[in-house]
Amino acid sequence: MSKAKIFLASLVWLILLCTGVMVYRLWLVPARESERVKKQEQVVEATTGSSTYQHRLQLGLDGFSGYAIFRSETMDKQLRSRGVKLDLVDDGADYNARLKHLADGQLQMAVFPIDALLKASEQLQALPATIIAIVDETRGADALLAFKAKYPSIDSLNSTDTRFVLVGDSPSETLVRVLMHKFQLNAVTSNSYDLVASEKEVLARYRAAKPVGNEVFVTWEPVVSEMIKNAGMHVLADTAQETGFIVDALVVSRDYLVDNEAVVLQVLECYFRTLYEYRGDSVLVELLLKDAANAGAKLDQSQAERLADGIRWKNTQENFAHFGLRAADLGLVEDMIDRIKRVLLETGALKSDPTEGNSRKLFFEQPLRELQNSNFHPGLATETIREEYRVTALSDEAWEKLVTVGTAQVPPLIYARGTSTLTQSSMTKLDDLVENLKSWPMYYLMVQGNASDRGGNVEANRQLAKQRAESALQYLLSKGVPREKVRVTSGEVTGQLSVTFVLGQPAY
Repeated sequence: MSKAKIFLASLVWLILLCTGVMVYRLWLVPARESERVKKQEQVVEATTGSSTYQHRLQLGLDGFSGYAIFRSETMDKQLRSRGVKLDLVDDGADYNARLKHLADGQLQMAVFPIDALLKASEQLQALPATIIAIVDETRGADALLAFKAKYPSIDSLNSTDTRFVLVGDSPSETLVRVLMHKFQLNAVTSNSYDLVASEKEVLARYRAAKPVGNEVFVTWEPVVSEMIKNAGMHVLADTAQETGFIVDALVVSRDYLVDNEAVVLQVLECYFRTLYEYRGDSVLVELLLKDAANAGAKLDQSQAERLADGIRWKNTQENFAHFGLRAADLGLVEDMIDRIKRVLLETGALKSDPTEGNSRKLFFEQPLRELQNSNFHPGLATETIREEYRVTALSDEAWEKLVTVGTAQVPPLIYARGTSTLTQSSMTKLDDLVENLKSWPMYYLMVQGNASDRGGNVEANRQLAKQRAESALQYLLSKGVPREKVRVTSGEVTGQLSVTFVLGQPAY
């Protein structure tokens, strides 16, 4: 046989061999593997138990103690009895990611501070989720603290040197923005912030600070309790005085709600039943201690007690009231959203309104209405709507001893020339003050008529200044401001005739 024929035969056999190898690798091996996997799956399926759960949801949240109800064993048991599994996804307070995951279906429900929900909605340029319940409102759990010697009052913060040490994009930042909006702090801007990554860094900055320094610390419990152990520190403002702004809400994906309303109702019902089981200070403190221990956080008894006192969890009846489903003297969720939006827009935290002027786009009362129509109540006899704090009448001596908190942000009032008659523009400015006073339940208001030292007749100016202050007070009373909350007090002789509004509180 010639060399050419031998080469050709070898080539043919080589091609056949390669073809055989390829057929084996590309067809026989995958076919056998597929058959093996299929049999294994059949075995697994044949030996798999029946699930207790008919529905499984993912809920986004973070480690805030106000969400301890969701992490409790009681909540888990309540849901399990109804065949619902709620997987909690802790995103470390990444609100933008939380909303995005609601939009893309990775989450079905989540908890949001309302201010964070507004900012994340603007960032996403969409409203993929809607509020279906108010979870809690902090009442002292968030606070602004400073050294007494350097910053005795909120007015003393009004300096370009003031530095607010806080965690960015958090309730702390919103608390400062509320103060900027409501008090005369024109020298304070977003450039006054020293942003840090965590509350631990706020505490570290406090420990390194000097009493004569420019730092003001904005944080939350239990860091607040740690700071006020120092007799030189004090709370300038907290959410016990500034109500209706640091509010947490339960939200649900709109797409999920449309197709799974019954499941959402189950979650709501289980949440309110669980909250009812934890009613009472001692039970809540025990829950907070256990929740902190599970998270590996340090929380002692006194800190847990202060934390429980600083968070107001909203029960079923209070939620019915917040959503306008029953009469009560509680703020409506729509008004809360409006008020928070205004602060965020006017202080630059929002560049545009994600609801386009219609706050109803951000909440949906129907799930709560369904619960109400079904006569749901975990404990109607003992579950009540807690009244807002109201100031009591003071004696003349007590008025004189009020400690100044700060000067309310009210643009200069305009009166008819030489008279105490309010103009329409002044009435509009006072209307804004009336709204602000609703979120200051613990403060008294001193209306001061300041006299001008110009024109030669200071005494006449004093009389006119007092009359103008009285006119402003009467207008506030006509708009429903409680009589015991407001009084005309002596003003000062200044460069111009003016009326100022100073907030005060009794010394503790």
